[in-house]
Amino acid sequence: MLGWVITFLIIALVAGVFGFSGVAAASAGIAKILFFIFLILFIVSLVVHMGRGRRM
Repeated sequence: MLGWVITFLIIALVAGVFGFSGVAAASAGIAKILFFIFLILFIVSLVVHMGRGRRM
């Protein structure tokens, strides 16, 4: 999922350089949403992993 964030961020930067402000804003918005989804899922997976513990 982090790969998609980087992809949309690059699209937004390239579109901004060439003057496509609508495309740049949309791509930046999508990248921001995907980043926060990634962050939430990462935190949830850390909590679940810590909750399981490693018992012998």
